Amino acid sequence: MVNKNTAMDDTQEKLKVLLDYWIEHNSEHEQEFRDWADKVAPSYTEVANQLQKAAVKMASVSDELMKAKQALPRSKGRRQDVHG
Repeated sequence: MVNKNTAMDDTQEKLKVLLDYWIEHNSEHEQEFRDWADKVAPSYTEVANQLQKAAVKMASVSDELMKAKQALPRSKGRRQDVHG
């Protein structure tokens, strides 16, 4: 039988890994959007504008993902002493 705390620790660790991955992945997409906006701006102004807007939104999503990661409880092995 799996201990409930162990299952929660596993879920927490999976979430941390996923959140790290999603944050990095979003950052890469954000940069791609900005790069393409710069490339197409001379010929496709509206496309470039929309890509820049998408990049801003992607950055906002990454900020929310970072907040989610920060909201995770610290695991026992990484707990910081608040009295310290």
